[in-house]
Amino acid sequence: MRVRALIALAAVVTGLSVATPAHAAQVTTCNGDDTVTLQGGEYIYQQNEWNSSATQCADVDTSSGAWTITQTGYSLPANGAPATYPSTFKGCHWGTCTANSGLPIQVAKLGSARSSWSTTQVASGAYDAAYDLWFNSTPSTGGQPDGTELMIWINSRGGVQPFGSRTGTVDLAGHSWDVWTGDQTSWKIISYVLRGGATSVSNLDVKALIDDSVTRGSLNRDHYLLDAEAGFEIWQGGQGLATNSFSFAAAEGTDDGGGDDDGDPGSSSGCQASYQVANDWGSGFTASVTVTNTGTSATHGWKVTWSYGGGQTVSNAWNTALTQSGSAVTAVNMPYNGTIAPNSSTSFGFQGAYSGSNPAPTLTCTAS
Repeated sequence: MRVRALIALAAVVTGLSVATPAHAAQVTTCNGDDTVTLQGGEYIYQQNEWNSSATQCADVDTSSGAWTITQTGYSLPANGAPATYPSTFKGCHWGTCTANSGLPIQVAKLGSARSSWSTTQVASGAYDAAYDLWFNSTPSTGGQPDGTELMIWINSRGGVQPFGSRTGTVDLAGHSWDVWTGDQTSWKIISYVLRGGATSVSNLDVKALIDDSVTRGSLNRDHYLLDAEAGFEIWQGGQGLATNSFSFAAAEGTDDGGGDDDGDPGSSSGCQASYQVANDWGSGFTASVTVTNTGTSATHGWKVTWSYGGGQTVSNAWNTALTQSGSAVTAVNMPYNGTIAPNSSTSFGFQGAYSGSNPAPTLTCTAS
């Protein structure tokens, strides 16, 4: 598994200078440290060329927020760190803040976070098109955040991969994602890679991915979301990459208590659960459970129960609130995945340990 060293530093920008046009909506910047104020200060474009001294130029429309990379001069190996991360951000990035962003917001108090992003991608070079969300233990910081970096890759080419290793798959926010996790020296990184790729997303439920990262133990719900960025990490080429439009909105809501369930979902409509061991290394394993709605109306919640016959113990669950008492295990839905349309499914997973044998249990599924 290839490790992309220092990729999370792609958002580090030092010595920022701000290019704000006096009259014209269109500006051109070739300074790798430049930022450009967009849409009355609601967003900021950043050149963010942090790992290269080659010329990088961008045409930026300050009224619409659209921008295009017009010139690059870097050609770095795809198994190392990228040269740059030109991107748009909203919130506070390394002490530089946009206007009226509503950020920071503590994760535990986050009620909603949604984004739309339209890009132009090119058929050459090596790059990803990715969101970068930063979290910190306090509401502000002038430097490197000490919390989690959460990346959302909507596409990539040229053989590049997220930092760390692939640790699972998940269906969230209407899409299927590969999940990658890794630890830097002072912060965690979790990346969601869109299966199949896309050039745009519309009204993406970013909070669903944030909630999932909490259940996986990659994100502390007491930390604060500082900003959301969207752009291209580029290793090679990159001319023609563009953001056509970008929006991000986050708001506080009711504390969901970390995903605790309110009770037995009941069984007024049916569901079926299937169990699969994804990895087994002799003393431990990871498993996934798929919950399918077999009824004729959408579910409002679900519960899966089983008893282990081999002394297995479970831990580190994701996409479910999971408890174990002796051999008996109970898994219930999270607030964001209790609704399943007829003939549709959702999934959850967990890690486990055992000694001796690891037989698969028989599952019972109930839904309301």
